Amino acid sequence: MDFKKSSRAMTRPRTLVAMTALAGLVVAACSSNTSGAASAGNGSAQAGAPAGTTVATKSISGMGDVVVDSQGRSLYSSDQETTAKLACTTSDCTAIWTPLTVAAGQTPTGPSQLSGMLSTVKRPDGKTQVALNGKPLYTFTFDHAPGDVGGNNQKDSFGGKNFTWHVATASGGAPPSATSTPSSGSGFNY
Repeated sequence: MDFKKSSRAMTRPRTLVAMTALAGLVVAACSSNTSGAASAGNGSAQAGAPAGTTVATKSISGMGDVVVDSQGRSLYSSDQETTAKLACTTSDCTAIWTPLTVAAGQTPTGPSQLSGMLSTVKRPDGKTQVALNGKPLYTFTFDHAPGDVGGNNQKDSFGGKNFTWHVATASGGAPPSATSTPSSGSGFNY
């Protein structure tokens, strides 16, 4: 028996196991954020909503006080929706615009400046979605970091329904730049 061949043959499986374990550790490290602090996108570094609250606000340059979820992700509403008229109900729409939900019977909470502005609406799938001033709230899948506002002024169409999206602000309206700075994206059509 050739010792060199045997040694190499035994080393390959060990190397493969070691590389697989290392890859697993790298993936785990990249996907976890144990500090609880959110990295800054377009605003200052801060966490999302404090523990026990549904939403918070985050000052983002050019946008004002943006409403964010518990992970610090910007929240959006569409011009076409109200709590009485949900339109983003297809799987194509909710794959891009994820509804902000709470447990059934739970009242959404946030900072005092949003007092009286938060409510809920029952979605067709039975989930309870959070709304701000009667506008259902969503996160945008293509925002990659807390404070990103890539969905602002985004226009898209799902199942023949057209949407125009705006980042939600503490004032309950569209941000000041929403009408003057259109999104660079061309929108989605499904």
